[in-house]
Amino acid sequence: MAEQRQPATVLSATDLTPHVRQLVIKPKAAKIAFQPGQWVSLHLPVGPKPPLNRAYSMADPSSPYGELTLVFDLVPDGLGSPYLYQLKSGDELTLSGPYGRFILPQALDRELILIGRYTGLVPMRCLLKQMFFKKIHTPVLLIAVAPSEEEVLFHQEWLTMAVQQPSFRYLPIVAEQSESQAVEKTLAMLGPLLTGQPKVIPMLCGTKAFVRPIRAYFMDQGYDRKEIKAETYD
Repeated sequence: MAEQRQPATVLSATDLTPHVRQLVIKPKAAKIAFQPGQWVSLHLPVGPKPPLNRAYSMADPSSPYGELTLVFDLVPDGLGSPYLYQLKSGDELTLSGPYGRFILPQALDRELILIGRYTGLVPMRCLLKQMFFKKIHTPVLLIAVAPSEEEVLFHQEWLTMAVQQPSFRYLPIVAEQSESQAVEKTLAMLGPLLTGQPKVIPMLCGTKAFVRPIRAYFMDQGYDRKEIKAETYD
């Protein structure tokens, strides 16, 4: 089946951290019906062979008005993010979608552990907002890993959620040196939380260098690969 592309208008552009920006866009032809955790493909007029296709997860659940909230970081020497960074209200993009299977399992019969590295937290924000809107009270632990203190995404939102939702726990980690340090710190936190405890539902999102060792750790703890939902963005 041919990919259905359509234009979208930029409604707003907002800086969330020194290196992360939020775009709110609205498709012009048809509203995109998506599940929290899914993403759209932006077709950008840059690169040696445009269009350059880049995937971005929705940061907010579906809106009755059809707008989409996308969040991305500025990648040094990148092609896509510098282009997106210069967009302003009224500009247009071309997109298609939705795509992806990084969605909540139908059976939320165990504690949900979300582990996100930097912008890997974007689909998790969407998932959590939808869960709390629907009053799903499954216990949730969010481990949010950032490259620096000023780049902890959605920090105040997570703190507010932890106060308002008794079933939600939030553990931030700052790993400034490398992905391997991020993995090391995350595993050091996970060990005491999982040892001797019932199985959980793990959902992991970040770069391959971050997600794959975390997934391997869960498999070493007796989890089947299919029990671990994972999404990578590189």
